[in-house]
Amino acid sequence: MTNIRTKSQIDKMREASKIVAACHENLRDVIKPGITTMDIERFVDRFVASHNAICAQKGYHGYPFCTCTSVNDEICHGMPSSYILKEGDIVKVDMVVNKDGWMGDSAWCYAVGQISEEANKLMTVTRQCLEIGISQAVCQNRLGDIGYHIQSHAEKNGFSVVRDFTGHGIGDSIHEDPAVLHYGQKGRGIRIQEGMVFTIEPMINQGDYDLYIDEDNEWTAYTADGSLSAQYEHTIAITANGPEILTLQEF
Repeated sequence: MTNIRTKSQIDKMREASKIVAACHENLRDVIKPGITTMDIERFVDRFVASHNAICAQKGYHGYPFCTCTSVNDEICHGMPSSYILKEGDIVKVDMVVNKDGWMGDSAWCYAVGQISEEANKLMTVTRQCLEIGISQAVCQNRLGDIGYHIQSHAEKNGFSVVRDFTGHGIGDSIHEDPAVLHYGQKGRGIRIQEGMVFTIEPMINQGDYDLYIDEDNEWTAYTADGSLSAQYEHTIAITANGPEILTLQEF
């Protein structure tokens, strides 16, 4: 059952999403060699609280933190820790903000200092995949069009698309229908309609798309072959004039 949101509801999600976007903008100056992923967690916790909002991930299915901070071969759901970021790392920071009962969700990939050409290419292509996916999120297209075009661009550049995690509907809860796959066939899946709100969040690997889950924390997903993984995510609302990126950042 896919929710069609009213203008008033989307306005509320827009407010939550603005906080997420502003937090990511500020993280650009925070993330550097020598800080820990727990330092990122603390910054986000304080930032969200200062905007009279709630970190929605904290406590979700027992998850204990405000952020997922996934480094290098960690695909997603990396837990903040005492790990010290070093020159050349890439770190994905995923957060969901609850503002007055409505959600905004975005993940962003950050370079830690100077990174390799290979890592830079992965980040660039992954962000392009997000932008290409968003461009397909228009009324009367189907969800499969999003996945097909993301997969095509990733594989054309020698990368693979993670299959096990998807984008999702969002509103007054974090995860709703529909699931938004980042691979697949065009012309398949449900038709995109005005009023739908969902995330597009491709996770792109340098190597194969196979993964495994950390046996100790039962959350963190790693690439099976140890290759780098990047991710970018936006929350978007479908309008008659095309997709509106609710979590849009200023650059």
